[in-house]
Amino acid sequence: MKKILVLFSHPKFESSRANAVLVDHIKDIEGVTFHDLYERYPDFHIDVPAEKALLDQHDVIIWHHPLYWYSCPPLMKQWMDMVLEFNWAYGPKGKALQSKICFNTITAGGSRDLYCSAGTNTFSVNEFLRPFEQTAKLCGMTFYPPFAVMGTHQLTNDELIQHAHQYSSLIDLLQQGVTVGDFKGCAFLNDIPQLNTN
Repeated sequence: MKKILVLFSHPKFESSRANAVLVDHIKDIEGVTFHDLYERYPDFHIDVPAEKALLDQHDVIIWHHPLYWYSCPPLMKQWMDMVLEFNWAYGPKGKALQSKICFNTITAGGSRDLYCSAGTNTFSVNEFLRPFEQTAKLCGMTFYPPFAVMGTHQLTNDELIQHAHQYSSLIDLLQQGVTVGDFKGCAFLNDIPQLNTN
């Protein structure tokens, strides 16, 4: 069974209804390590050796965060800047993350149809996540499309719970070894057939 590390970054987690539901459904799954960066590092002083050790122990890395100004909150960016060091994560001797799976789980207030060339945000979610994709590729990881919960302010509790069930089912599929070929052509992991059987 693959081990999964959820690197969670939300500076206002206590006021995020969507993330509270998502996190509640996955944080206690066997084989999943839920790592709240803002809880662990409120002073932004990241313990780099400890973070590297965590990465070493897991097969799948999930960057779970709200979409803040088309990117991630600052502590996650700080984590990437500090932990993904030259000749450890990338570079001639940087092989530590080779062949691990990586993707973003994001929440956004804007609906899916706003993230396109005809929408107010002009670009797709996947286009905004290109820096994460390139980071993963530079580090030799396999980058998957995002799991995205869009239009969070308009979602009912039942709709949020449905997304949370999808998230936990996705975790189960990843632990079983789902591969990139299983969701070829899907913009979001939410769209894979295995999560939409009802």
